[in-house]
Amino acid sequence: MPRPTTPALSRRGLLAGAALTSASLPAAGAATADAARPPLWRLAETRGLAFGSSIATWQLDAGHRRLHDREAAVLLTEDDLLWHRLKPRPGASLDFRRGDRLADLAGRHDQLLVGTHLVWDEGFGAGWSDADLWDLDRRRARRLLHGVIRREVEHYRGRMSAWIVANEVTAPQHADRHGLRTDVPWRATIGPDYVASCFHLVREVDPRPLRIINEYGFETDAGRRHRAAARRRAFLVAVDRLLAQGAPVQAVGIQGHLLAGDFARRFDERAYRAFLRELADRGLTVLVTELDVLDDGLPADVRVRDRAVADVYRRYLDVTLDERAVKAVIAFGLTDRYTWLEEDEPRRDGAHRRPLAFDRRLRPKPAYDAIGRALRHAPERERLWSPRRG
Repeated sequence: MPRPTTPALSRRGLLAGAALTSASLPAAGAATADAARPPLWRLAETRGLAFGSSIATWQLDAGHRRLHDREAAVLLTEDDLLWHRLKPRPGASLDFRRGDRLADLAGRHDQLLVGTHLVWDEGFGAGWSDADLWDLDRRRARRLLHGVIRREVEHYRGRMSAWIVANEVTAPQHADRHGLRTDVPWRATIGPDYVASCFHLVREVDPRPLRIINEYGFETDAGRRHRAAARRRAFLVAVDRLLAQGAPVQAVGIQGHLLAGDFARRFDERAYRAFLRELADRGLTVLVTELDVLDDGLPADVRVRDRAVADVYRRYLDVTLDERAVKAVIAFGLTDRYTWLEEDEPRRDGAHRRPLAFDRRLRPKPAYDAIGRALRHAPERERLWSPRRG
């Protein structure tokens, strides 16, 4: 099958294209270090929201494990169910050991479990060549993709509260007229119905978990190649097509990788509210699934930078949580000790990234206060999941 010559803008490309101008830096209070502070999941639960975080088995040091148990009611599998872990090369048997550790952890702490990602064009690892994916005929491609999904969903039947079924499958560029990307192997080998077929398969194997389509880049522009409004429009076109096909899509995951540089000016609150309302009007539940803040465009000074990151969280969550269709906020990590941005997008000045609610020593930051206030003051809503924690 033909391979794409110009890949769609990835998350990494989005971040690299972000503006590097400093945001205004409003005053903010110091983070509360009081041991009696309420956990974030409890603040969320009082408003009918679920709060959680991603975590991976390689991050399970004792302190981080305790922090995650204390703060999160939802555990999102960060990379332990991606193909480079689950099936690291074409002939490998499925390896559920890492995913099982996270499922056991969630079970012990009475946390909800969200699995990622059943369909994604990345995450394969070095064991997969282009030919292994792009040179398959339709029958073999369906057998490979559907076979892995079937076994994975069967394996976690009764343990998973939600699956991100399709991740990053839409875009305004390199897309068909229905908004689905054409520059991914499954689209080229299986055809335009590959996304719908996977949603049907998940419902067939285990109808209980929430079925999510997950996407990024809806908040702000990032250079000429990335326009948030265009991404929102393309996503709605794709969702409408899937729903018209009868695909059992139940929810939208908004990744929420926020770009701090000049966020206050570049975030179109009115347009974003309208986008969330469009999703709600389609009967879809909305979850924020990978929330963090890229602190490019901010000075290295920790106090100044932490105040600015907290302000980004405040502005974004104040708008997002006004929509009652938003049922969950899931951070992409809780502590700066473990953030994908440190490795994938290091700061040019060499300073450690500070995108999350707790610092590298697991101390709460102004971001914790901003997230907590937003959860505490969100409008009440009907719960997506019954609370499982005491």
